[in-house]
Formats: sequence, C-alpha cells, structure tokens
Amino acid sequence: MRILDAILGRSKPVRPDLDRLFGLPGAAVSLEAGAGFTSTGRGSVCFASVEGGAFSQLQRDVRELLDADTDRGGVPVEFSQDAYGYTWLLARQPSDDVPALVNDLHAVNSLLQDGGFGPQLLCSLIGFQDPAGRSLALVYLYKRGTFYPFAPLPGAAEKRDNGLELQVRALLGDDLRIEEDLSRWFPVWGAPGL
Repeated sequence: MRILDAILGRSKPVRPDLDRLFGLPGAAVSLEAGAGFTSTGRGSVCFASVEGGAFSQLQRDVRELLDADTDRGGVPVEFSQDAYGYTWLLARQPSDDVPALVNDLHAVNSLLQDGGFGPQLLCSLIGFQDPAGRSLALVYLYKRGTFYPFAPLPGAAEKRDNGLELQVRALLGDDLRIEEDLSRWFPVWGAPGL
C-alpha cells in the first residue's frame, strides 16, 4: 500500500480466492445440523454479460464441461439473463452431493477467470431450503472473497428474513469467511438456484 492510499483511507482490494468455495460442503453440514436447511442441489454463477467471439467460445466450453454429466443422467447447465442484464449460469447436482455442485461452480468460475473474464464475475450461490419451505442462499462475492447468507421471506415481494440471515452468519462463522460489511449483503431476488 502506498502512503497516499494510507492517508486517504483506501485499502488494497482483496484478491479473489476461488478455493474458498470448497468450504461450502462443511458449511452445508453445519447449516443442516444447526438450522435444518438442506441443499436444493442447485447453484449458480452470476457475471456481467460480455459480447464477442471469445466469450461465446467460453460459454460453449462451460456448457461442454458441465453437460458432460448428461450421459450419466446429469442435467444440462442453463444460461439465463436477469432484468439488470447479468448472465446467470445454473448448475444442478443431486441435493445430497454438495461437493459435486461446488466442483461445478468452481470449474465455471475458474474457466471464466482463466479466460480473462474475472472482472465480469460477480457472485456464486448455492440454494438451501428448510422443512417449512423457507429458502436460503449462501452467496460468494467474487471480488471480496467473502460469503453472506441471503434469505428472502416466503410469499413476500422482495423482503428479507434478516433474523435468519444473522442467525446463519453466527452459525457459519467458523466454516466460511463471512462478509463483515452488512451493506454488501446484496439481495439476489429471483436468482437461479435460490
């Protein structure tokens, strides 16, 4: 850090560490034991849309990588675009195989990063649900290298269950690097995989 950065209060950005995604299977066990939430078997990666031949090729590579399991009964990967113009990639695995889902999400993030599209990566998430039907996502912020819980209220139009989010933060503090700045716990309304 340079002296001017120190004086102006600027800090060096955190380098993304995709290997932190591998903490999710342990967090899933803690989440089930401590709060009754189990994996839905769905996870997604969100990135800013980019045009061009290189990105089209990268999308084909991602689809080829994840669709390779379709010969063994897997479900093809799905791409979609939200109202804000962000691209979402949805991956599915059996709900009891969180490690396989994490491997898929890590592979997609790695392909995008290695292909030069790291700056376009926004977040990855894995969906969970409890026996009462409440939804929860553990969201990984790519540029921050941290996680946060996102819990939309069932049946409510864009309202969050803040109490549940804080409970999950306390529950998973030893499993994942949780984002300390609550203002960065962005809502991901309608995210594929949630």
